[in-house]
Amino acid sequence: MTSHDDGPDLAHRRPEGVSDETVEALGSLSKALETTERARGHLYSFHQLTGTADLELDRAVELLRKAGHPDWAETVRTQVLGRNVIPGHWTFQIVEAYDTTYYRPFGEIEQAAVEELAEGRDHLYEAEMKEARRTAGHPDHTARPGTGPRPGEGDGR
Repeated sequence: MTSHDDGPDLAHRRPEGVSDETVEALGSLSKALETTERARGHLYSFHQLTGTADLELDRAVELLRKAGHPDWAETVRTQVLGRNVIPGHWTFQIVEAYDTTYYRPFGEIEQAAVEELAEGRDHLYEAEMKEARRTAGHPDHTARPGTGPRPGEGDGR
């Protein structure tokens, strides 16, 4: 395998004239966006868990009635079931507001920066870190898919 055959694909090679500082800045911007992806996932967890709890309240109300506690059943039904989690909002509205106000604009800005500053090439920082950390010629350290041995080749199977 030659280094040319085993190097990163064109989409992960730094365009000519792009500085180390630009690659690092775009890497930091990408890392920040990835962190918002995780935050958004937690927001969806919050949304789903809260919804699951609210649906379980139907069962609690029914069981309280069957157990002879109609006043408590009515209190739970009217005071908690279907309640806003913050004034005027159910969790789906929080998710929608986050997406519209923060998540989508952030993603659009990150993509525009990559387009303008790095010819649309994503993950240059990570690709260069991978290249620096690979062991040349090692079958488990290839630069991209499809450049190493096939499963079972050269491993005695």
